[in-house]
Amino acid sequence: MSAEIRSQAASRYEQDPITVWIEPENESCQFPSLNTVQQLLNRLGLGVNDALIIRNNTLLTPDRKLQPGDHITVSHVTSRG
Repeated sequence: MSAEIRSQAASRYEQDPITVWIEPENESCQFPSLNTVQQLLNRLGLGVNDALIIRNNTLLTPDRKLQPGDHITVSHVTSRG
């Protein structure tokens, strides 16, 4: 198999990372692979009640699946009691 064919075959299996924008810190990070919102929360060290997870203006619950190339906003919840 030529190097070109191997390269094309490998690129089919490469996935776009999940891009995460964190508010209010205004920081961005990327994850090569995550399956669910819960996994994202775990990687960020957050609990389910610590932040709102948003994709395409839609709130996501911890059980929702994430897809390669997703752009996710994590908005920290602050209590003003």
